[in-house]
Amino acid sequence: MRVTRRGFTALGAAAIGSAGLGVRPARSTEVKLTFYYPIAVGGPITKIVDGYAKRFAELHPGIMIEPVYTGSYQDTMTKTLTALKGGNPPHLAVLLAVDTFTLYDEDAIVPFDELVQSEADRAWMKSFYPAFLENGAIDGKTWGIPFQRSTPVLYWNKEAFAEAGLDPERPPATWDEQVEFAKKLTKRDSAGNVTQYGIQIPSSGFPYWLFQGLVIQNGGQLMNAAGNEVYFDTPEVVEALQYQVDLARKHGAMAPGIIEWGTTPKDFFERRTAMMWTTTGNLTNVRNNAPFPFGVAMLPAKKRRGAPTGGGNLFIFKRATPAERQAAFTFVRWLTSPEMAADWGIATGYVATSPAAWETPAMKKYVAEFPPATVARDQLQYAKAELSTHENQRVTKVFNDGLQAALTLAKSPAQAMKDAQAEAMRILAPYR
Repeated sequence: MRVTRRGFTALGAAAIGSAGLGVRPARSTEVKLTFYYPIAVGGPITKIVDGYAKRFAELHPGIMIEPVYTGSYQDTMTKTLTALKGGNPPHLAVLLAVDTFTLYDEDAIVPFDELVQSEADRAWMKSFYPAFLENGAIDGKTWGIPFQRSTPVLYWNKEAFAEAGLDPERPPATWDEQVEFAKKLTKRDSAGNVTQYGIQIPSSGFPYWLFQGLVIQNGGQLMNAAGNEVYFDTPEVVEALQYQVDLARKHGAMAPGIIEWGTTPKDFFERRTAMMWTTTGNLTNVRNNAPFPFGVAMLPAKKRRGAPTGGGNLFIFKRATPAERQAAFTFVRWLTSPEMAADWGIATGYVATSPAAWETPAMKKYVAEFPPATVARDQLQYAKAELSTHENQRVTKVFNDGLQAALTLAKSPAQAMKDAQAEAMRILAPYR
């Protein structure tokens, strides 16, 4: 992901300090906190996070934040669990929201409900968009606080739409329109080879995530809230998978087989696809690199609109001392304040996680200059929790393998989902 090259926007100290946020002042004794953050060392994101840590330390002289850049989300989770087993976990971390069950089962984290003390704290706990809180809730408690959050959205090339005789200002609103538009946008050379596909829905990296949008739109769901039951073989899921297969195999409007997550934005920039599904976290990347006018839209509807939430939450670890937990809580409160959430969203393209963030002067100015930033926010009213269960990595791999078996024609959608359902329920049996 690419973001603007800056470490911190010009926010006033009063706006982002402890004043008015209900954050308790730090102790005079310095508390040092290790903060695992999921990105490789170097690059614009690290400059932003380093800038945040420095600014927080200036505002809270008794607390020092040490960001540790730990690679991908998967790498960060592995390093976190390794450190936990070695008795030296971080004090806090950004990890995938869907890893909440795993961290809970490892007895690694503390619920934020145990850290709140004031009415301002309790109001803060309720200030986030409800859809972003779903993946962090277990047993009626909140274990993860939304920070680096996203939903998938549809991007389209307005020039390609005009060339295909489509209204460049109107994206597909339904599954049927998505097929119709994608077929018109697909280009072939004189030998019949495709030079531009109509659409790409990536099926590597996070295949379940984008596919879950189709499931929600078709009126289905993939799991229960308790994380111990899945519904992979239901008609709504099988029909959604058949639709994704048909985009390539029946309609010829999407590349067959596995479509790479990481290269899809580049394919979009280089006009190898006219539409793409990807994260709103790519918004700044697309804005900086698309060589043509583009649009951003909610995902098309079937029975309803819908998208899964995605991205990372902030977690505080149980092995921290009471003083360290309270210091970590102070940092999380500051980092997710409306002003900071707005700053992070503007810098990266991730969705600012509270309605109050969208009312800040900085965000209002940004939205006025770049209206597509509001699409993912507006889609939240239709969003559902991302696939998350106990033994989440194992269950998700089973599901991803089933999706890819259908997309490569190794199995029919019905058989792939039947097999995935049986294996996932076997894995989850101890939790029922």
